[in-house]
Amino acid sequence: MWNYILTDEKAQISAEMILILGAIMVIVIVVGKFVFDMSNSTAGNISDVTNNARDTSIGKM
Repeated sequence: MWNYILTDEKAQISAEMILILGAIMVIVIVVGKFVFDMSNSTAGNISDVTNNARDTSIGKM
């Protein structure tokens, strides 16, 4: 009887660890997507600024 209880507790801990790891993976994926979108947006804005500066400089020549 006591052996069954110890085995059951280990299984419970294992299940909780799997749930925690799954939740951490979801959080990492969501944050990664947010950071990736933000970096793409920043890169696009920088490209627009450099293109406008180049066109303005060429236009003044």
